[in-house]
Amino acid sequence: MRSDPRKVPVVVLAGHLGAGKTTLLNHLLTRPGARVGVVVNDFGDIDVDAGLVTGQIDEPAAISGGCLCCLPDAGGLDDALEVLTAPRRGLDVVLVEASGIADPVTLARLVRFSGVERVRPGGVVDVIDAGEHFETVDTGADPPVRHAAASLVVVNKLDLLAPDEREATFARIGERVRGRNPRAHVVATDHGRIDPDLVYDAALDEDPPDQLPLAALLREERTQHHVHADAVSVPAQGPVSPSRLVDLLEDPPPGVYRMKGHVAVRTTRGVRTYLVNVVGRSVHVASAAAPPAGEGVVAIGMHLDTTAVREQVADALATRDVPDARGFSRLQRHRRLSR
Repeated sequence: MRSDPRKVPVVVLAGHLGAGKTTLLNHLLTRPGARVGVVVNDFGDIDVDAGLVTGQIDEPAAISGGCLCCLPDAGGLDDALEVLTAPRRGLDVVLVEASGIADPVTLARLVRFSGVERVRPGGVVDVIDAGEHFETVDTGADPPVRHAAASLVVVNKLDLLAPDEREATFARIGERVRGRNPRAHVVATDHGRIDPDLVYDAALDEDPPDQLPLAALLREERTQHHVHADAVSVPAQGPVSPSRLVDLLEDPPPGVYRMKGHVAVRTTRGVRTYLVNVVGRSVHVASAAAPPAGEGVVAIGMHLDTTAVREQVADALATRDVPDARGFSRLQRHRRLSR
C-alpha cells in the first residue's frame, strides 16, 4: 500500500557521536525501490557513502548554521523539507540525520510542527552504542530525557561486546529506555543492519528504471543481511467501527511498531475511506479514495506473535455497518491533528 502522496514521512535519525547513525543510514539506503531524500548537517559527523548519495538520494539538502537543535526555529529544516517533498520528486521518505550532539526531543518537535504541508512525522530512530552508552549518554540516576522522544531505539554494536555481556547489556538498556518511554520499541543490531520495513515503505520491489545502479552494485558487494521484520496483512470486508479502529491505532498489538492501510467506516452520511499510518505512538489519519486493491491494514514489528496480531487486527476490522457517532468523532480528531 502506498503512503498518502500528499504527505511524506520524515524520519529523524539521532544518536550520540560514533553510535552508528551513518552506518545505519547507508544500510537503509540499500533498500531497492525506495526513493529517499536525506537531510544532513553541515557540521555534524556525516560521512554518507558517496556512491549511495549519488545513486539513491534524489537531491541531498544540507542545513547550515550548526546542529538542528540550535536552530532558532524550524526555518532551516523546513526549507530542506520543502524542496525534498515536492510532489514531482515522488519520494517515499525523507531521512534527517542530525549531528551527534543534537537533541532528539527538539528534533521531534521541529518535524511535528513543521510548516511544510506535505510532511508527516515518521518517527525518531535513536541509535545507541551498546558499549559506550553508559559512559557517554546514560550517566545519571534517571533515564535520559532523550528516550522520551524515540519511537524506535536501535541498540548497535552489540557484536563488539563479549558474548556473555550482550544479553545483559541489551536488557539493561531496554529497561532504562522504557523507564522513560514505556512504548518505545527497542531492537538489537550490529553494523546498523535493521529491516527497512521498520522505518518506511518502498514504492516498488525493485530499483526504479531511472535509478542509477550504484546502490544495487553496493548491495551485491556488501551482502548485508538483517533480521527481517514480521508483517501481518489483514483485509477489511466492509465498513468498520470507527471506535474499534481508533482503539487499534491508539493501542496496537504487542510488538507492532508500524501500521498502515486504507479503512472504510460507516457514518450517518454514508461510507468514508481513510488512510491510516501508525509509527510508534504517532497516529496519522487522512481522508482518501477507496484503493483499487481494497481496504485493509498491515501491521509490522519484530518477533511478532503473528496469530495474536492477526486476530486483534481482524477483530478491529470486523464489519460494523451501524454508524458510531462517538467513534467517528474520535477518528475525526486524529484527522484534524494530522493536518
